[in-house]
Amino acid sequence: MMSFLDTIDQYQDFDTDAFFGRVTEADVRRAIGRDRLGPLDYLTLLSPQADICLEEMAQKAHRLTVQHFGRTMLLFTPMYVANHCVNQCRYCGFNAKNDLHRMRLTVDEVTAEAEIIAASGLKHILLLTGEDRSHTPVSYIRDCIEVLKRYFTSISIEIYPLTEPEYRELTEAGVDGLTIYQETYNRDTYAYLHPAGPKRNYRFRLDAPERGCRAGMRGVNIGALLGLADWRKDAFLAGLHADYLQRSYPDVEISISPPRVRPQLGGFVPEIEVTDKNLVQYVTAFRLFMPRSGITLSTREAPRLRDNMTRLGVTKMSGGVSAAVGGRSHCDETGQFEIADERSVAEVAKMLYEQGYQPVYKDWQTI
Repeated sequence: MMSFLDTIDQYQDFDTDAFFGRVTEADVRRAIGRDRLGPLDYLTLLSPQADICLEEMAQKAHRLTVQHFGRTMLLFTPMYVANHCVNQCRYCGFNAKNDLHRMRLTVDEVTAEAEIIAASGLKHILLLTGEDRSHTPVSYIRDCIEVLKRYFTSISIEIYPLTEPEYRELTEAGVDGLTIYQETYNRDTYAYLHPAGPKRNYRFRLDAPERGCRAGMRGVNIGALLGLADWRKDAFLAGLHADYLQRSYPDVEISISPPRVRPQLGGFVPEIEVTDKNLVQYVTAFRLFMPRSGITLSTREAPRLRDNMTRLGVTKMSGGVSAAVGGRSHCDETGQFEIADERSVAEVAKMLYEQGYQPVYKDWQTI
């Protein structure tokens, strides 16, 4: 069976640092000028040398995004329905060893949360849980979906990796989008960051987006959590992963997110610094590599940066966000991480209008 792991293995012994050392400004400009980029062109745009041409990359990224998406921005918000977790991810506030109030919303509480979110006008929702099949089995997720269908026209999930039949069960229940991050593609770093729990299984998580594609998901969103390992290498493999999925499943909308590590319960501090400029380079390089793919920028990023990146390739933003379970109705709960942009949906929409962009509250109707 196909797997992106085969592509990772191809680059296992590739000396990225040596490649970067050979990249010239002329190489970067050639890559920018190409109509279609290959993997090494994309890597060239992720190189330290490409920093010189960041303005040119940004201008082309803007042109390509307007060409394929128009001056629009799809808005959505996450809804955390449970924080029970059996994993011990070192960078996550929901780490099983962390001392926090564990809870799972009842169906009535999911309804109350959905009503508050729907009042903002949003029609796209992202449902999140920790990984604990005893507290949040697939049957519970399905029950939540039945509630959310009454309020939202597009429902995505960001939960633990499922089998293909389980993903199909949820798509048949009404889920049309899947978000799942590999966190880092570096296998050694991945093993260190996940010392215990089912998430230690690198391959099962890596193949989850593909299982979602086969199960009938309309859209699949992937990415790496920037700061856990060398960001350039993770950005490169995340981009190749997106390209692999898009070529393998052309009827599925493939997109990426470039989240950075945020402060969280547990106090994990990343060893790798990923600057705002680095993030802009990643987003613009990816846009040139995959002109038709979506790019999501979350409220992990500060308002000013999100405002400035509106024109640089981003196609989807969250607003009115809480990273806590039932965060709109249980305001004293601890979130998975600290968000940086606390603006409401209306405030994000106002910013977009001021930049000449149209906020999109709904672009899909399943039924």
